[in-house]
Amino acid sequence: MSDANRGGWRVVWIAFVVAVFGWGAGFYGPGVYLFALHQAHDWPISTISMAITAHYLLSAILITRLPDAYGRFGVSRVTAAGALFAAMGAIAWTNAQHVWQLLPALMLSAVGWSAMSGAALNAMVAPWFERDRPKAIGMAFNGASVGGLLFVPLWTALIGGLGLSSAGFIVAMATVAVVGPLTWRFLRDVPLADAATAQRALPRHVLFRQPGFVTMSVAFALGLFAQIGLFAHLIARLEPDFGGRIAALAISLVTLCAVLGRSLLGWLLGERDRRLAAAANFLMQAVGSLLLAFGDSPVLLAAGCVLFGLGVGNLISLPPLIAQREFRPADVGTVVALVTAVNQAVFAFAPAIYGGLRDFTGGYLVAFLIGAAIQVAAAIIVTRRSRFF
Repeated sequence: MSDANRGGWRVVWIAFVVAVFGWGAGFYGPGVYLFALHQAHDWPISTISMAITAHYLLSAILITRLPDAYGRFGVSRVTAAGALFAAMGAIAWTNAQHVWQLLPALMLSAVGWSAMSGAALNAMVAPWFERDRPKAIGMAFNGASVGGLLFVPLWTALIGGLGLSSAGFIVAMATVAVVGPLTWRFLRDVPLADAATAQRALPRHVLFRQPGFVTMSVAFALGLFAQIGLFAHLIARLEPDFGGRIAALAISLVTLCAVLGRSLLGWLLGERDRRLAAAANFLMQAVGSLLLAFGDSPVLLAAGCVLFGLGVGNLISLPPLIAQREFRPADVGTVVALVTAVNQAVFAFAPAIYGGLRDFTGGYLVAFLIGAAIQVAAAIIVTRRSRFF
């Protein structure tokens, strides 16, 4: 299908909107829940972090089944259902009065997040594009950053003005009201791989043995572990020293820079080495993590947010672009779904581990330093196309 096809670019913008709400509830939401529930109920940070970990683990399992769900029900129905589950999850998280109630909350939110995640966006957009795929993927994934830019201050304002329960209800209703009709109307014509292409795809266990797949999935899993761990605790790191409003603005700065970083990558990447771009991205985030670890002034912390933020979005948009370059077309969809699932299965533990380190050490310095070291390791691994060492 031609890159110039107007239907394809329309789908890009629908995917952008899905990402805004999907990340607003499923990605940025847990970071808000972490601090809000800790304040409301005095539950340990590590306990809430474990629930967030389970949210990501369950969604990782579900993501591996997305291609099957699309084949059976279609992209439109799966995405609309995801919006409904994301809404129910937001209500459940924000109305939890006992720790055990986090279990049904995380189950609902995991279903919603899996159907609105990066693998879902790639499934919506990638079939329409070949030459312009970096630009299209970048534009669609920018919705994820805009989701943080809009939703984190919105969450903070709603919680401060109306309370946690009302904030969850408003976000839930907005998600269903916007995403449901859009996906039902405009995603019904998204093309899927035909049966012949699906039959030619390599089995999952074969892909797991390919060095290129292993180095890509391990590198991005490590990088996202460090990124998600820091991001989930960034408000809790900044709020005691600078207040909730400044902490929310810091999140917005990170997400604004994520939009800029992903847009620049989409326009400048061209035929350049995508793995080297990923390595540079990891190293930039490592420097940002160090500034956020040691920074004791608004200027240093802002610089850390900028460097960290410029790389945030690229960790989810680069794997599909690397897969497009290094794998057969019949295997790209499976590769992206598997890499996304591996990533989430690893970074799912990041909030809990960062929270445990925070409770054990009394602060975030050690956790953020370990995160920076992990980013450096990821930069080394991703450059290894054929082997680890």
